[in-house]
Order: sequence, then structure tokens, then C-alpha cells
Amino acid sequence: MAASSGAGSNDVTMLLHISKDHTNATVVSFPRDLMVAVPRCLKPDGSTSAAADSVMFNTTLATGGLPCVVLTVEQLAGIVIPYAAEISFDGVIAMSNAVGGVPVCLATAVDDNYTGLHLAAGQQTLLGSDALAFVRSRHGVGDGSDLGRISNQQVFLSALMRTITGAGVLANPVALYSLANAALANMQLSDTLSNVSAPVSIALALKAVSLPRMVFLQYPTTPDPKDPNRVVADTGPAQQIASALQADEPVQLTGGVGRAAVAAPAGQPAGTTTPAASPDTATPNLPQASAPPTASSGVSLPPSVTGQTAADATCTKGNN
Repeated sequence: MAASSGAGSNDVTMLLHISKDHTNATVVSFPRDLMVAVPRCLKPDGSTSAAADSVMFNTTLATGGLPCVVLTVEQLAGIVIPYAAEISFDGVIAMSNAVGGVPVCLATAVDDNYTGLHLAAGQQTLLGSDALAFVRSRHGVGDGSDLGRISNQQVFLSALMRTITGAGVLANPVALYSLANAALANMQLSDTLSNVSAPVSIALALKAVSLPRMVFLQYPTTPDPKDPNRVVADTGPAQQIASALQADEPVQLTGGVGRAAVAAPAGQPAGTTTPAASPDTATPNLPQASAPPTASSGVSLPPSVTGQTAADATCTKGNN
């Protein structure tokens, strides 16, 4: 799980579950505006915070640091989380640079004055501060909501995984350790990840997971009846996800992508900037959206659960 914070808040929180046989992986993104029950947490000053029934999720990092975020997610998912890391903004920059940039597809232009991000439609290779601004962008993508931002991050992460696997990073120990060191230099880690060999081992476990079996999904929510600017868990689908994680079963999406993403047009390379690119600059064909799941592929989630696999070629939709 990774939390990225600006001023003490975990605005981006993700849970990564890798199956015991290393054939499947599930990445669950938790909305910052999700109202959750938070257990008692040890605060930075040594005191203990009281348990609470309805707290905005992105306050948990400020309340009790990374351990409090972990305890809250463990309570939501009903599982034990052995490894945790909090990545800084500089870490996103370092890792995007370590892989030589992440190519993403933009269905329409993205303009976000809040993050200073201004990108034209088409294929864009994001490095450094642009990569950071892209994953942070909320007002510039989808409907301008945090839920839209999650699907935009899934576009980036799936492209990142295709970049890493396509470049052979996970099969190259030197490149893998370089990427791990870039991450570790900008992370606060749980004790279980303090040695560089631990995150490298996790990366090697991911190497065995094929892109179609790596699923990015948004934790299912519904509007909070008490506050239209907040969301609460959609209990049924949320329990299905928790049960699948507890049973170490893969999940399959039956719904569409999120609010800030669209599937790349069939038969067209995702992110091609011009229809007549020369052979030297042509964008390589990326895999198109995966076929509808079958019941035998794992736990079939309801259509209300949005997301994509790492194999799905998707494009970000700007908020314009």
C-alpha cells in the first residue's frame, strides 16, 4: 500500500494484493473523501487517538502516520497488511525518471491550473514534475472529482506497468535495483521493507503476473447521504472485494473504466499523436481492452465497480 501526502494527508492510498501463487494481482484505490471507521491509533506525540465511526479517510495519515492508514485499510478489507510505504512527491518524480518516462494516452487535452499541468491530446511521455502533476491532477481530468482522479491514476499505472515489463526492468536485476533505490530514497517504509531486497522481492513476484491478470479497481462507493461532497462504502460490492482478498482469489471486472478514462479506439494504437506517423516515430501497438471476464476467471465483480487491467489500453479524458 502506498500513501502520497502533501500536507499530512493521504490523498492517494492504494492496496496491492499479490496472490500466493504469483499469478494474479489486485490494486485497490481508496478515495480520499471516503467516510470510514478508524480504529484507535498511536499519534506522533505518543498519545492514542480515540476510535471513530465516521472520519474522512485522508485524515488517517495526519492522525497516526502510516500505521494508522494501515490499520484503517486492514479494518476495511479484513486482511493483515505486512508491508507498507509512504511515497513522497519527489518519489513519483524519481521513479518516472528511472524508467525513462511513462507514455500515456490523452483522449482530449488536459489543463489544470491547480497543478500547472497543460498537455495536448495524443501520446505524451511523462517525466519528472509532469508525471507528478498528472497523477495529482483532479480538476483537469474527468469531472474534476477525486473519483475521476483515481481512474486517471489507473491510466498512468497501467502504462507504467507496460513500460516496465516492455523494457524488461523486472527481469533485469541492475535496472530493478536502480528503480527500487529511486523509490526507497523517497519513501517512509514499514520495518518489513527496510532492506532493499524486500521491495525487489515484491517486484520479482509481480514479474510472474501477466498484464491481463493485474487488476486496478476503485473501492466501490455511493454518495454520503449526510454530505454530497463525501462518499461511503457501497457495502455489497465492497464486501465482495474484501472476501476475494481474504480468500486469495483473483477478481474480474465486468464494469467500465472510471470517470476520467476511456478505452482506446479499437484498432488504433493508444495515444498516437498523428494518424500518419513515420515508421521511426510510430507509436507501438498496445493491447486493447481485455475480453469480458468469465466466471471461471475468478470473482466476477458487479458492473458498478470501475477500473481496468494493466493490459487495457486506455486514455485520459480531460475536464473540458
